[in-house]
Amino acid sequence: MSYVAPLKDMLFDIEHLARIEQIASIPGFEDAGLETAQAVLEECAKLCEGVVAPLNVAGDLDPSSWKDGVVTTTPGFKEAFRQYAEGGWQGLQHPVEFGGQGLPKAIGAACIEMLNSANLSFALCPLLTDGAIEALLTAGSDELKATYLEKLVTGEWTGTMNLTEPQAGSDLALVRTKAEPQPDGSYKVFGTKIFITYGEHDMADNIVHLVLARVAGAPEGVKGISLFVVPKFLVNKDGSLGERNDVHCVSIEHKMGIKASPTAVLQFGDHGGALGYLVGEENRGLEYMFIMMNAARYAVGVQGIAVADRAYQKAAAYARERVQSRPVDGSVKGSATIIHHPDVRRMLMTMRAYVEGCRAMALTGAAAYDAAHHHPDAQVRADNATFYEFLVPLIKGYSTE
Repeated sequence: MSYVAPLKDMLFDIEHLARIEQIASIPGFEDAGLETAQAVLEECAKLCEGVVAPLNVAGDLDPSSWKDGVVTTTPGFKEAFRQYAEGGWQGLQHPVEFGGQGLPKAIGAACIEMLNSANLSFALCPLLTDGAIEALLTAGSDELKATYLEKLVTGEWTGTMNLTEPQAGSDLALVRTKAEPQPDGSYKVFGTKIFITYGEHDMADNIVHLVLARVAGAPEGVKGISLFVVPKFLVNKDGSLGERNDVHCVSIEHKMGIKASPTAVLQFGDHGGALGYLVGEENRGLEYMFIMMNAARYAVGVQGIAVADRAYQKAAAYARERVQSRPVDGSVKGSATIIHHPDVRRMLMTMRAYVEGCRAMALTGAAAYDAAHHHPDAQVRADNATFYEFLVPLIKGYSTE
């Protein structure tokens, strides 16, 4: 059995918990009521059920591969990602001025759940791109926004997040990647980053790496970290792609799961320095990176819901097929499928209750985000921002548990 999007439950939450019609009263969201939500979710379901989900098994059987610095993704991924981008799904929640659709997070979050349920390996690429978009929207200069945002929002290019190094792990105070200022205002970046999700692939024309590095003379520890845009291909003044930058994938990880998602080791500056461009101000890189991290924190919670729902669907389908023993309540004479056994029904109902409860929490949080960022009343924005910040660790932590 492949994936079936739980549209009825999602739309119930969007209507009654996220209160989509209230969101549609916020300036800029006038066209984003329940009717729009239903139309968008139905189209997303078609893509996820018909195009993305069938590639899930293929991703395990024929995962991404690396050879001579080139990463080739699972057959079918490149074409599916093209459909995803051309359908406008990458830009669903992002600003219209950069090529997005400007829809509420309350609608976008449901679509992200479907994508992750359909194929988690595939969904990781858009997730990292969303984080890069958020960081550039918040801290990028007008020039960086003009150069990179529209291509990221439309899915023509993808984004990555480069924090971890071989000696540093999660302790970013130990980051050694260095950035040397150049006379033209750019920087040359040197170092190694590991565990970079979709750090190299063949699904988009360019990859925009957001990289943590230290400028010479920066303070020790996390206070001396800056954030840089380091593109795979340099971008010409007219927006066309120029020469290959000095950033290369030297290997990808061999993993137990999500095998179709290439987890790369990236080497910056082996041939004279990778050209990078400062995001915001020097030594504020960790602050900017946490913008990406917070966006990812919510998204990882939705991943948990997505995987749990897919597991429930698989379990329920199996329980309807597996014949084992007679039901203790005598409801069937002779052997029956295990869904007739009370304890199996209890386990399935428990699974479903957790999934539906976490989905309700996530979509309620999404509505708070929409009000926090777009409501015209300052007090309403502040109240919803506090509520959203309270919910995000619960959405991330509990849903993934």
